[in-house]
Amino acid sequence: MELTAGDVWVMVSAALVLLMTPGLAFFYGGMARAKAALNMMMMSFVSIGLVGVVWVLWAYSMSGGEGILGGLSGDPTAFFGLSNLVGTTDLIGVGFGATFAIITVALISGAVADRTKFSAWMVFVPIWVTLVYAPLAYMVWGGGLLGEEGWVGRTFGVAMDFAGGTVVHINAGLAALVLVYVIGRRNGWAPGFHKPHNVPFVMLGAALLWFGWFGFNGGAAGSSEELGLIWVNTLVAPAAAMIAWNVTEAVRDGKPTAVGAASGVVAGLVAITPACANLSPVGSLVLGIVAGVGSCLAIGLKYRFGYDDALDVVGVHLVAGLIGTVALGFLALPVDGAGGGLFYGGGADQLVAQVAATVVTLVFTGVLTLVIALAISKTIGFRVSAEDEARGVDLSEHREVAYVFTDDAPVEQDYLAGVARDVGAEEGKPVSV
Repeated sequence: MELTAGDVWVMVSAALVLLMTPGLAFFYGGMARAKAALNMMMMSFVSIGLVGVVWVLWAYSMSGGEGILGGLSGDPTAFFGLSNLVGTTDLIGVGFGATFAIITVALISGAVADRTKFSAWMVFVPIWVTLVYAPLAYMVWGGGLLGEEGWVGRTFGVAMDFAGGTVVHINAGLAALVLVYVIGRRNGWAPGFHKPHNVPFVMLGAALLWFGWFGFNGGAAGSSEELGLIWVNTLVAPAAAMIAWNVTEAVRDGKPTAVGAASGVVAGLVAITPACANLSPVGSLVLGIVAGVGSCLAIGLKYRFGYDDALDVVGVHLVAGLIGTVALGFLALPVDGAGGGLFYGGGADQLVAQVAATVVTLVFTGVLTLVIALAISKTIGFRVSAEDEARGVDLSEHREVAYVFTDDAPVEQDYLAGVARDVGAEEGKPVSV
């Protein structure tokens, strides 16, 4: 079969999305403390390896195979090993889908920085992709429970989710929230406890994420006209969110920050993900502003409710994902002159569908992630010891460090100094970053 321009675009888009996971590694690695930077980056990188294997063997089949369990999942045996797809163009879509699964689970890792066993993470990733991500992808995109033929879709209407508001961002954000409650707060955690150790890495990571997101949102475009709309919306929503985040910081704190600008970009990208093909450019600007302000304010909720979301996965991905998914009920353009969101005279039908899909996602992800997290915690344990946490998970989990400042002193000596600073932080002295 001759290679088409559409096939080439999907392959290029898949490569762009794959690049987003190393971009996320830079983003999270820069936001982490110096003694956890490598561990943070490794949690993203190992997700590529683990999900790549699981996706080929059974997870792709669960996300798009023949439905089982009343539309909760695809049949894991339908395309097991992909041998029956060799020689078809379907493998292009398989690769594209794999990159989404990879970055979704990698997103979760930022919430549990500084204190998670790497071995536990390697167990969590394939189980979570198998039991949570792949079935939810089937429910939303594979014709399952939330589709036209599924019970939720028939009852409440079919929700719009072009590129992953529910499947990727609400899913990852809520899973992160569950994990931080199960694993617990870092020792000495309090407002002001954590500062990014390398802001240029954060900016670089955000730039790579924004670059790759054009493939993330645009890879499934059905026409040149749709692709043009997606491209512009993927530009303007994060642009507006970045400005909105920095303005919110300036009003609240007196100064805008570089980390805030990078986080605002990501919040805008998250919000536009489900809506990129169904909003006007002006609607995308509005959505970006709401997401930027909302996520900037939401990251402070962890101090009110006492959950240690180290790198603000909940405040950015869960909150902006909720905003983008529900906003379609208000801002979605009419299709062929009919329907659309409330602001276009479409009535409440689309809003009901968006809320129903959001609730199903929250319940499904929350319950299953809690079961997985508790099972790992009660068996091999999810958290490093207090000593290893103070010493730094780079050294305790990988026998490596990101930075060596002297040639003649053992690396561990540098970390013992860091332990002393951490202990001082618990007594109200300056913290170690």
